Amino acid sequence: MSMRRDQALRALAEHVADDIVVAIYTTAFDWIAIRESPLNYIMTGAMGLGSSHALGLALGRPDKRVLVLDGDGSLLMNLGSLVTIAEAAPRNLIHFVLQNGTYEANGAHPTPGSDRVDFAGFARAAGYRSCHVFDDLATFAARIGSVLQEPGPVFVTMKIEPGPPPKLDYQYMHSAPVREAFRAALNGSH
Repeated sequence: MSMRRDQALRALAEHVADDIVVAIYTTAFDWIAIRESPLNYIMTGAMGLGSSHALGLALGRPDKRVLVLDGDGSLLMNLGSLVTIAEAAPRNLIHFVLQNGTYEANGAHPTPGSDRVDFAGFARAAGYRSCHVFDDLATFAARIGSVLQEPGPVFVTMKIEPGPPPKLDYQYMHSAPVREAFRAALNGSH
């Protein structure tokens, strides 16, 4: 059983409404192609910090659901954020880690321990309210709606394979209009 990243993100997008979505690296490019929104907080160049940024947004906007689409390599660089998130216990934070066993954005080099790391186990031990693991698209699509209704912090491991290479438009991602649209949407949606 397996699921491609783009297919899993499409299944997730069906359940995302007026949510803040923190998407990083290669996943960010797939996400903005699937679901463009001014509430997408998209980033590269800060590997490991997606979960920390999402925590700040969740605490700053407790009235909005915040989803972070983290990478396994990225989370490995900031495992301490799991403990910090669990301690803060934001009920509006859903933390996804897309596990493909590589630092995909940096040449697809394998992550250490990729055949045995249990990210949901890390999150559970840190104190997340609930943790889930999906490696099958049909099961993920059938259950993600109910998972998104659970009080956070919720952790979801998505064992994925890369889909077709996304268009890597760094100029768009880092443009002033994208940042301004996010700021305006964040401040204007009280």
